[in-house]
Amino acid sequence: MSAQAVTFGQAIAKARKAKGLSQKELAALVVKDEEGGAISPQYLNDIEHDRRSPTSDHLIKQFAKVLGEDEGYLFVLAGKIPDDLRKKAKDRDQIVASFANFRKTLTK
Repeated sequence: MSAQAVTFGQAIAKARKAKGLSQKELAALVVKDEEGGAISPQYLNDIEHDRRSPTSDHLIKQFAKVLGEDEGYLFVLAGKIPDDLRKKAKDRDQIVASFANFRKTLTK
């Protein structure tokens, strides 16, 4: 996984295994919404095998919290910009400059 691009699912599976958790155990710890229901082990399996993507910012944050992984890293792997940043991104030139810096940093 070092030289190749890591997918969201691969990162979740790796972090889960590093914590010594089964899919069933991790699924029970990840709350799918503010009402408190846990995700299903099948849904987690689909995520880890890249058949499904997390449907909300809340789920990405839950995975980060439970697995001790950085939220920003997981958001990038999920191909998303967090809602709080998207709401603040109003100035076109600032957005363009920010993405240029982001690309420059990653391609060094």
